[in-house]
Amino acid sequence: MSLIEKLFKDYFDYLQIEKNRSPRTKAVYERALRKFATFAKIERPEDITNERIRAFRVHLAEKGNLKKNTQGYYAIAIRNFLKYLVKRDISALIPEKIELPQMPKRQIEIIEYNDLERLLKAPKGDSVKILRDRAMLEVLFSTGLRVSELCALNRYINTDRGEISIKGKGGKIRVVFLSDRAKIMIKDYLDKRSDAEEALFITFSHSKTPQVIGRITPRTIQRTIDRYAREAGIPGSVHPHTLRHLFATDLLRNGADLRSVQEMLGHSSIQTTQIYTHLTNKELKDIHKSFHGKRREVMGD
Repeated sequence: MSLIEKLFKDYFDYLQIEKNRSPRTKAVYERALRKFATFAKIERPEDITNERIRAFRVHLAEKGNLKKNTQGYYAIAIRNFLKYLVKRDISALIPEKIELPQMPKRQIEIIEYNDLERLLKAPKGDSVKILRDRAMLEVLFSTGLRVSELCALNRYINTDRGEISIKGKGGKIRVVFLSDRAKIMIKDYLDKRSDAEEALFITFSHSKTPQVIGRITPRTIQRTIDRYAREAGIPGSVHPHTLRHLFATDLLRNGADLRSVQEMLGHSSIQTTQIYTHLTNKELKDIHKSFHGKRREVMGD
């Protein structure tokens, strides 16, 4: 095993154990660093030079099939590995010498509030499957959960208290809150269930008499939301994350501060939460119209 291979292994273990990064994050870093090492023929830390990094980035850009964001993540992975080497007092290129590209801002599309109401009311009937769907939609909008977090919920939650502890990205624990409507929907759904499955939201077989086959999957949630969005006549694509976006923008539009929304969404950085602020510009426009220049209107020209 070469020296760089050993350092890579130590670094990936460090990400998983000490930094508590998710397996997905670890896999992204591993793929990026190994691709760089293969291209630039890196065998020792001293081989990581500005010239080789620049040549690698030109190579990625010329491939033509990699998004700017993806190219940026490669640079971030190399820079963070160099920071790790510095932390271990291993002689290496100064991390700050790697200039990171300016990442394009994410643009978020949300549906109108009346479309949201039609979506939440779309499941009609009183079968256990319909009650599941109704509760699932309400919980997504009430809590802003990621779809993976929703899938991981277990049925033994205190609906009277209306609080759920969530283990989010990086193993971070946060508390989310159920609205009164979500609490009622969950109770109605659980009262109808007769199975012993631990999961809060379950999936069913497609037979004439549907059987419980286990914990619900992200794919099933996506298909379910897509179907109800079409039934509700909502144009465009509606995803589970759409309800997370609506949760955040609804809080901000009603006066919640950015730090609180960050906490409830489970974002590590407030910069991530700030992507929602452009969606509240309409409210700023209304405030400007209501309050700006009033004295001039009274005084006249």
